[in-house]
Amino acid sequence: MATVSEIMRRSIPLLTADMTITEALDKLLASNLSGLPVVDSQRKIIGFLSEQDCIPQLVKASYHCDSRVTVNELMYKEPLTVAPNSDVFELARLMGGPKPKIYPVVEDSKVIGIVTRHQVMQFLNEQLQNCTISF
Repeated sequence: MATVSEIMRRSIPLLTADMTITEALDKLLASNLSGLPVVDSQRKIIGFLSEQDCIPQLVKASYHCDSRVTVNELMYKEPLTVAPNSDVFELARLMGGPKPKIYPVVEDSKVIGIVTRHQVMQFLNEQLQNCTISF
């Protein structure tokens, strides 16, 4: 069984609930990811902030030049996560539906990485290319 730990991205920026929207967006945009986990001081996940969460508030904030909005006000407070030992094929099934396309990887409530739809697709494509068909 292929596990999430084999394909996940381990080095990711983390956000905190007290960051301003501009601080969070700097990290989010530099990461080339569509969202980032929000953690407390022990790296325990407390939320998730996606591009989609930011856009409505960003329109308002940029129009009024108001950068006082914090991550806590925008983040999704009950993020879906996966464990490092989760099956990649099961995650692929979840990602094929209406579920998120990016998941924080959590072990003992602490964020240890992230896995994206792109990484899952890349893995599945490699699996397909390595198939040998016998007739």
